[in-house]
Amino acid sequence: MTPEEVGERMVALMETEAEDATVVASVSGGGPGHERAVVDVPVARWWEAIGTAKHNGALGCDFFDWLSAVDELDEGFSVVCHLFSSRRKHSLLIRTRVPRDEPVVESVVELFPGAAWHERETYEMFGITFARHPDLKPLLLPPGFEGHPLRKEFVLAARVAKAWPGAKEPGESEHGTAKRAPMRPPGVPDPAEWGPNATRRSEDD
Repeated sequence: MTPEEVGERMVALMETEAEDATVVASVSGGGPGHERAVVDVPVARWWEAIGTAKHNGALGCDFFDWLSAVDELDEGFSVVCHLFSSRRKHSLLIRTRVPRDEPVVESVVELFPGAAWHERETYEMFGITFARHPDLKPLLLPPGFEGHPLRKEFVLAARVAKAWPGAKEPGESEHGTAKRAPMRPPGVPDPAEWGPNATRRSEDD
């Protein structure tokens, strides 16, 4: 199926099961051969949508690729899951939006056990809770770490020390101190002692 057909099929399946559902399909990608269907679903139907994509014979998205989120600021967070059909060779991106003040979405570990680590990382980095996750604990950050580093309001320590887009290193600024002389790596001879310069000097001698 083409990406358009995958999206249309997904929308038709979701609307059949609940007429009041707001499910929207589109296509994204980086050019011919890389397009994929994108389906936006209400957060209340997140688990159902991923289950439909997996179990429906026409879609057959049996391979879980990845799950993450995007900070949309005042609009909340977009939770995104990418699936692939190993038999039909098409992919499907399913998205939902959770509010910033209560970012909760249902875990899909029951459908795809491989999503466990992805949900833990998303919980840790964005502060999005995955209801019914069997072990939603920190994955990457050290114990006692406060905050969620991938939220846009999170202040990076590097930006406290160096202003964005990055002040030049000491000695590299156009103002102030002189530029530092380049340092040669250990074991590398002086250019004057080898190569074309050394050859020219020996001929002059």
